[in-house]
Amino acid sequence: MKFKDIKSGVGTGKAAGSIVDRWLPAVTWVVAIVMTALVITLLIHRTPFAKSVYAASGETVEQGTNPEQVNNAAQVALPQLEITATLDSLNRSLNPYTIAPTRSRKEIVEYVVQKGDSVFGISSKFNIKPETILWANYQTLQDDPHSISIGDSLKIPPIDGVYYVWEENDTIESVASKFKVEPIAILQWPGNKLDITNPVIEPGAEIVIPGGWREFRQWVVPTIWRANAGASRGIPGGCEVPEGGAVGSGFFSWPAANQYLSGNDYWSGHLAIDIAAGTGASVYAADSGVVVYAAPIGGGYGNMVMIDHGNTFHSLYAHLSQITVSCGQSVSQGQVIGYAGSSGNSTGPHLHFEIRQMGGFINPWYVLP
Repeated sequence: MKFKDIKSGVGTGKAAGSIVDRWLPAVTWVVAIVMTALVITLLIHRTPFAKSVYAASGETVEQGTNPEQVNNAAQVALPQLEITATLDSLNRSLNPYTIAPTRSRKEIVEYVVQKGDSVFGISSKFNIKPETILWANYQTLQDDPHSISIGDSLKIPPIDGVYYVWEENDTIESVASKFKVEPIAILQWPGNKLDITNPVIEPGAEIVIPGGWREFRQWVVPTIWRANAGASRGIPGGCEVPEGGAVGSGFFSWPAANQYLSGNDYWSGHLAIDIAAGTGASVYAADSGVVVYAAPIGGGYGNMVMIDHGNTFHSLYAHLSQITVSCGQSVSQGQVIGYAGSSGNSTGPHLHFEIRQMGGFINPWYVLP
């Protein structure tokens, strides 16, 4: 009995297996066909391109509409592409001009002085030191930055150093020694256009000596002292100053309303600062003291006032249009002593302001607040 049941069970299993084997391939094919048809239908009715073509034709497209039923679809223009996403990119502006590499100047150029120019301002314009301009124009300026005048033609070297006109019997070695450089500095400067193996320089040739240096021949107003100061008045025209008088505090205030420059700063060829001040602007005593000079003077200073502060300090005010104090007068800090102008050697109105201590020049920036 057990043996028959087992045998009949085995037989039933074989029959079932043969039925599955017979129908399974057919069912699989049917399912595949149905799925494929479904995918194609979805693609036709839900593709954005198909929808846009149908909609652009001017017809209402209902779900399930056959594309072949849409008239003149091929004649409809495609929609404009709209980019809504932000793109990370590098923008570059258009430049219609050719950009040439910046090269340093090698030639000496001529510059005509304009109204308002100063040696310091011109040097800043050409990116060289003011000393270089003075050294290159000794015949015109005589090492005095106040000698600049409107219309002057100045030689502007291409680099800092000394402009030099070659003389008879000059040698590379002698000229290099005179201006405190090595001979190779003269030979290797491209603007000199020298053959290093056979350097021949004719008299009258213009040569630039890079890094060259020489002392200035400076002309400045001597310091004038009050009575019993233990020093001479220094120059004719100095005031007869009585004994006593106001004494400064040692702390200076600005001598003009503006506190910025309009011209030369303090440098080795200009032992003062040029403060911006229009014609007629008030000029004030920077500290209390006694006026030891109040008159026109030579050397390019024009109308000038000098104050002895009685404490080793002097202050000087030049290029004034008008002087309102007199010799020997005591003045207090902040008192009007004159009005700014452009007298003397000046290309425009400003206040030339000096501070001296024990007769020597100091940088006004060190004492002004």
